[in-house]
Amino acid sequence: MAVFAHDITLPVRPIAERTSTITHWSESDRGGHFSAREMPDSFIDDVRVFLRDLR
Repeated sequence: MAVFAHDITLPVRPIAERTSTITHWSESDRGGHFSAREMPDSFIDDVRVFLRDLR
């Protein structure tokens, strides 16, 4: 789960954990719905961390 500061709604981890298995959670103080386009380097770094944890 990637949470960005300017998302339409901000998920709360304890609530998300009730219904989903969270394997990776990150929060950013920037970005929004189009975060991959707004801040691609940060987005790619987060995806790499997520994938590294799966190995």
